[in-house]
Amino acid sequence: MARKSDLPLLLLPLVLGVPLAQGSSPLPLVLNTWPFKNATNAAWQTIASGGSVVDAVENGCTVCEAEQCDGTVGFGGSPDELGETTLDAMIMDGTAMDVGAVGGLRRIKNAIGVARRVLEHTTHTLLVGESATKFAESMGFTNEDLSTRASKTLHSEWLAQNCQPNYWRKVTPDPSKYCGPYKPSGVLEQGIPAYKEVDIHGHDTIGMVVIDKMGHTAAGTSTNGLKFKIPGRVGDSPIPGAGAYADDLAGAAAATGDGDVLLRFLPSYQAVEYMRRGEDPATACQKVISRIHEYFPEFFGAVICANVTGSYGAACNKLPTFTQFSFMVYNSLRNQPTEEKVDCI
Repeated sequence: MARKSDLPLLLLPLVLGVPLAQGSSPLPLVLNTWPFKNATNAAWQTIASGGSVVDAVENGCTVCEAEQCDGTVGFGGSPDELGETTLDAMIMDGTAMDVGAVGGLRRIKNAIGVARRVLEHTTHTLLVGESATKFAESMGFTNEDLSTRASKTLHSEWLAQNCQPNYWRKVTPDPSKYCGPYKPSGVLEQGIPAYKEVDIHGHDTIGMVVIDKMGHTAAGTSTNGLKFKIPGRVGDSPIPGAGAYADDLAGAAAATGDGDVLLRFLPSYQAVEYMRRGEDPATACQKVISRIHEYFPEFFGAVICANVTGSYGAACNKLPTFTQFSFMVYNSLRNQPTEEKVDCI
């Protein structure tokens, strides 16, 4: 949905990322989901000291992994049904159109670092599970337990609450009342919807976009996924075009939220394609969210977008408990990372 033409000019810098002064360039630019200030600053300092956009994305996401941002990034959060924390991450170079990613990574803390090694040292795009761990070890990463006292407590409490919530359907015993193991029932239990709204505070990926002063782009993600997910589940985060996407000919985007829904729509790729066609970033993000809303009106999700001129925007789907989305911006027109907010549509 396009902005109304009578939108006060003073709001344009906040919503659309329009340069604040005539002739000033907002590049370089760092943009990321959620108010993860230290991650934003780490990415900016990398660019400011001469690092590449890929370096910046890796360093920014690494900070969030180490700080366990919101408990949804890095080790010690979002245990699966078996109580294990596994990690997903991706990094994309929009100049070379090259990607490295890991899904269901076990016992390695620096998931975005492993994704970078996949990009640099293989011709593959995505490595998963135990094999991704073995690859990481061969690259010099330390194998260590990702569980913490907090994650073990979360898992124990979940078991005590009859494994609620969970993400099973058409199984027996009734997954709305009991723990598994489950077997196919062949019938969708009455009262159990085919789609469940999930905890909006339970899976907040960091998605990051970086554009340097030459217009080179990179994007990346890191997350420990959905709490109490079925082991082996991989969401949108490590999938190019879903969790993030970058292309020097248009811009870059990243998504956050319910990865099982987002994955079905390739929102980051679609947002970049809208910008390629000339849409401003805010409108591109809004169109992506609106399209998903047609099928899943109660989904939890947001998208950030930036084009190669340095304009940026964001959009989110409105829910009773989620009406505004916060993201971080740092560009050449600012002297520090700045949190901005956008009203959900």
